[in-house]
Amino acid sequence: MENNTATLSSTVTVITPEILLKHWQGHRALTRRVIAAFPEKELFNYSIGGMRPFARLAMEMIDLAGPGMQGFVTNEWDKIEEMPHHTGEGMPETKAELLELWDEITRVIDDLWGELTPHRFAETVVAFGQYENPVYSTILYFVDNEIHHRGQGYVYLRSLNIEPPFFWER
Repeated sequence: MENNTATLSSTVTVITPEILLKHWQGHRALTRRVIAAFPEKELFNYSIGGMRPFARLAMEMIDLAGPGMQGFVTNEWDKIEEMPHHTGEGMPETKAELLELWDEITRVIDDLWGELTPHRFAETVVAFGQYENPVYSTILYFVDNEIHHRGQGYVYLRSLNIEPPFFWER
């Protein structure tokens, strides 16, 4: 039997763009439920061990996802150090405002996703002017970053005696 690994690796699709979007949006739906589980005050002020409050972590996820999708489509990128999760400027002031912004970014992802051609996923971008990777890798980073910060949210919620949503319910 011949070894066709090189040929197969360039012709076999492991995951479709539609499945990747569904996976990402599943994580986003779960993270939204984590945001909703926080009491208002603790969402913006509670910290353990010097970690940022969860509202600031959620804002980082928003800053990556929305402007990231815009960058994938237009190849124009905001500077990460000028975004609200870094500067604190333009941060929502209530849980309702944060959830509304979260939902708006969810719609942005859905609306722009179709503009990403299959070839675009393999193209290299320099996200936010400093992170050079293929589009698919940057999207996976956004998901990984969200999972990481959502884990911090779980720690916060448990320390507040609040049962977080089940992590497998995406």
